[in-house]
Amino acid sequence: MEIHTVTEGTTEFTCNAYLLDGPDPVLVDAGTMQGVEDVIAERVDDLSAVYLTHQHRDHVGELDAVLDRFDADLYAYDDHPRRTASLEDGQEVDLCGEAYEIVYTPGHADDHVAFVGEKRVFSGDVVVYNDGAFDDGSFGRTDLPGQSRERLIESLETLLDRLSDTVEALYAGHGDVYRADPEGERESVRDVIERALERAERREPKYPDE
Repeated sequence: MEIHTVTEGTTEFTCNAYLLDGPDPVLVDAGTMQGVEDVIAERVDDLSAVYLTHQHRDHVGELDAVLDRFDADLYAYDDHPRRTASLEDGQEVDLCGEAYEIVYTPGHADDHVAFVGEKRVFSGDVVVYNDGAFDDGSFGRTDLPGQSRERLIESLETLLDRLSDTVEALYAGHGDVYRADPEGERESVRDVIERALERAERREPKYPDE
């Protein structure tokens, strides 16, 4: 299976939308980049489903365009007019032949989930590797209405509890993909998430100048 960041290189504010190119290709989040459906079509002939980490606009802005182009199913934790089926905490889903556990991770968004597999995690915005606020382990903002630092801290703890030691890659909603080194020369994904948790626990503003 190949994974492509189909929103890469855009100048628009968007999340990272990931195309999993394998048996029954799927998309994790849709982003806001106009024409993203054309980029997907350059890679695959069909798209079986879109899976949402959460429904903030930067993750769903072009969702309708993608669903219209491919007539794909939609899986989301929270209700959506075009949702095919709901996602539940602890549920196992198959993404291109690989099993992922749904982990409910609110705080940045009430409907936030992460997809935790044996090799990789699609973390949405609950934890990212770098995002302009922190390098080597950051977390989703919690200063806007409906967000909660305390719930996000609990979510990071839950994510660590449910994380397999075999996970080698972190595919976050923003910033770079993080890949650990099997030889141990780079930190593990667990190390990155633990650093994000430590920073969140300080309760300091993530963006102090705002």
